[in-house]
Amino acid sequence: MKAKKKNVIAIILGGGQGSRLYPLTESRSKPAVPIAGKYRLVDIPISNCMNSDIKRMFVLTQFNSASLNAHIKNTYTFNAFSQAFVDILAAEQTPDNPTWFQGTSDAVRQCMPHFLNHDFDYALILSGDQLYQMDFNEMIEEHIKHEADITIATLPVNAKDAPEFGILKTNADSCIESFIEKPAKELLPEWESDVSEQMKSEGKHYLASMGIYIFNKELLVELMKNPDTKDFGKEIIPQAVGKQKILSYQYEGYWTDIGNIDSFFEANIGLTDDIPQFNLFDNDNKIYTRPRLLPPSKFHHTLVEKSLISEGCIIHAKEIKKSVIGIRSRIGDETVIQNTYVMGNDYYQSIDDMNEDKANNNILMGIGDNCFINNALVDKNCRIGNNVYINGGKHLEDVLHELYAIKEGIVVIKKGSVIPDGYKIN
Repeated sequence: MKAKKKNVIAIILGGGQGSRLYPLTESRSKPAVPIAGKYRLVDIPISNCMNSDIKRMFVLTQFNSASLNAHIKNTYTFNAFSQAFVDILAAEQTPDNPTWFQGTSDAVRQCMPHFLNHDFDYALILSGDQLYQMDFNEMIEEHIKHEADITIATLPVNAKDAPEFGILKTNADSCIESFIEKPAKELLPEWESDVSEQMKSEGKHYLASMGIYIFNKELLVELMKNPDTKDFGKEIIPQAVGKQKILSYQYEGYWTDIGNIDSFFEANIGLTDDIPQFNLFDNDNKIYTRPRLLPPSKFHHTLVEKSLISEGCIIHAKEIKKSVIGIRSRIGDETVIQNTYVMGNDYYQSIDDMNEDKANNNILMGIGDNCFINNALVDKNCRIGNNVYINGGKHLEDVLHELYAIKEGIVVIKKGSVIPDGYKIN
């Protein structure tokens, strides 16, 4: 039995302040962080929904939401005669809810009146900061087939990764019988679940919650009446175990939680692999984003190896290796970029402005001549001078500077920073 798509709404959680992704979240919310040179993180769950023919979506947010609002407004416009929409619901004070969102389930509770304005039988609850490709139809069909109250997407993980997740234990019918948040390693033998032979061969015996849920409407409405529960993963799900029929939907594809700078960096650089785990070149799983009328990228004597180059770039670099170069990037002569994500620019600097900056000895937008940049994230609209040397790596201690931050050896140049000629970070 297939779910009628009109009876499913998607609720995409924008997350909190995103402190672990700072400084990328200094002036934008987590779902608005640019990824893969031309997309935003929020494009991933929205695209998964659209590819699954789920086209009624709410994005819940409260921190630094201006750029996210603009991106969604400029990107997701549907046929005026269809029911499709992507609506942003920002935290708002009302007589019933005088506070901001206190957690994931509190955000859903506060926005419930908006959801109830629409006809739906199932609510698909997603995170706005994960990288994966999933057909939600299969999950919804399993939910209906098993007559579940709640279905949780689960990911088989190994003993090394299990302590980082909420771990679920299932019975022979794939129903969840117990739940533990971030179990200690010595407890893991008690928490093995039935997984596929392929997963067993990879040593993945434990089922981790992916933070992707399906709720029956009536149950969700009932659960949201309790104002004391603030979070799905920490309260709603553990308290429902043993009381509701909770199905585990096992997903064995690529999935990563963009929770910190290290995972964000690895997810982007991983896209440059010969056969990346996350496939941007998939006819059936397109990633939708804002259409931009940009010219093709232009190169001048540049060696490019295992890299993604977005549109609208002007590149004179000597060498770009295992890097992601974002839209409208400008990179000067003899510069070497390695293992780096350059997010690009929101606009072009005009020739008149460039000439004026040169006359006043100001740094131009983009990356200058004779630079070396390795193991770095360069946020948008940066101005990096000539002869700048940035060599990230584990030899560097964590630092928070007005121009940059160093986290786990990754040098993050803050959005709009001006790095003077000859500057060194090594």
